[in-house]
Amino acid sequence: MEETISLKELLETLRKRLSLILSITFIAILISGVVSYFFITPIYQTSTQLLVNQAKNDQATYQYNEVQTNLQLINTYNVIIKSPAILEKVIKELNLDMTVSELNGKISVQNEKDSQVVTLSVQDKDATTAAKIANKTADVFKNNIVKIMNVDNVSILAKATVTDEISPIKPRPLLNIAIAMVVGLMAGVGLAFLLEYLDNTIKNEQEIEKLLGLPVLGSIAMMDDAQSKNGKKRNTGRNAKLRGETIGS
Repeated sequence: MEETISLKELLETLRKRLSLILSITFIAILISGVVSYFFITPIYQTSTQLLVNQAKNDQATYQYNEVQTNLQLINTYNVIIKSPAILEKVIKELNLDMTVSELNGKISVQNEKDSQVVTLSVQDKDATTAAKIANKTADVFKNNIVKIMNVDNVSILAKATVTDEISPIKPRPLLNIAIAMVVGLMAGVGLAFLLEYLDNTIKNEQEIEKLLGLPVLGSIAMMDDAQSKNGKKRNTGRNAKLRGETIGS
């Protein structure tokens, strides 16, 4: 026979284990906040923009084929920007204490669909260092692409700058805390139902009826401490009276 659980039983389980659920959620929020604010190093990001365009010619308008050629070249340029041929020169000119692989991990290159503008972004724990790497990488790439591809069609639209209002892109403490709250709440609810499932004790007469399939004919009520003390006093008084009657007789 398949056992079913009613919505009332689910809500009763949540109510009974509410303190456990709230405790786990609070602990998750506390850990996330402490780690986000005090243990994770802030990371800053700066960006520079490059324009991939054919050199000017005598014609006043763009040629469609030239634009399509530039768009096709962008994918190649995205790879070249992060190649050792470019990054090794950036490390040497900036005297960076990192390997090509480490520098490669800090740089990301992307462009919008059908756009000739390439955005070169750099992430670092120091915003000034990130801006220097972004600008130097753009300069090195622009100067060396002529030799590598035998074409001069790259110009710098905007250089990376650092302002007083710059803020780290990660960690995001509020987002981390919100995620921790959801995860903690789910973990608390899951643990509450697990404990309820593993608890096989019988708590009331309804569970006896459900377990045995037999009606309950009677039950023994529990007495609290006050009732137990009053009962003992009455029994003591009754016993003393009986002893007095026995002696008198």
